[in-house]
Amino acid sequence: MAGSNTPTFQPPFPVQPSVNRLAAWVLKLLGWRVLYQGLPARQGMLVVYPHTSNWDFVILVLAKWSIGIQLNFWGKDKLFRIPLFGAWLSWLGGVPVSRTSPRGVVGQAVDAFAQARAQDRYFWLALAPEGTRKYIPGWRSGFYQTAVQAKTPLGMVRLDYKRREITAHNFIYLSGDVPRDLANIAQVFDGVTGYNPGNAAPITLLDPAVPRAETVVK
Repeated sequence: MAGSNTPTFQPPFPVQPSVNRLAAWVLKLLGWRVLYQGLPARQGMLVVYPHTSNWDFVILVLAKWSIGIQLNFWGKDKLFRIPLFGAWLSWLGGVPVSRTSPRGVVGQAVDAFAQARAQDRYFWLALAPEGTRKYIPGWRSGFYQTAVQAKTPLGMVRLDYKRREITAHNFIYLSGDVPRDLANIAQVFDGVTGYNPGNAAPITLLDPAVPRAETVVK
């Protein structure tokens, strides 16, 4: 659980899931289960950890379908211009972002949250803060900057291959105090095991533009 000074959310959450029996059956057949009690708001972010294998995408898509949740994710804009593949990415919930935009990827995401909030439109953005399935010495800071600037809830999704569980129970607002926030996040992810455990990045920020915290967990 998050530290006592960090705003948290308690279930039951107002945005509730709807079960897709076929996807839930496939997940169960594979030995997986999803521990999820809904979402605390109509807009927010989810960080999935650890991301260590291509299998993560398959399992997470099945999990998303099994509970009927609509999620968006970042993707390079050029991928969405590929015939058929781009349409498939959009159907899955992909949101094209341009790395050359003057607003930057974070600015584009913050704008998307502002538009969704103004229109009272459902918008949850999910991402793997490592940004790669290979080992890197920390998390990219885009998720942190976006959640703080957009003033949106952050949910933490444990992708645990040892227990074969996908857990999304913990939601907080980031405080802007990087060491404290990362310590709270690390507490939630403590003990989670990826498909390739050695590829899991330590929970610290790579971007020197964001104050670095000491490594909390690996």
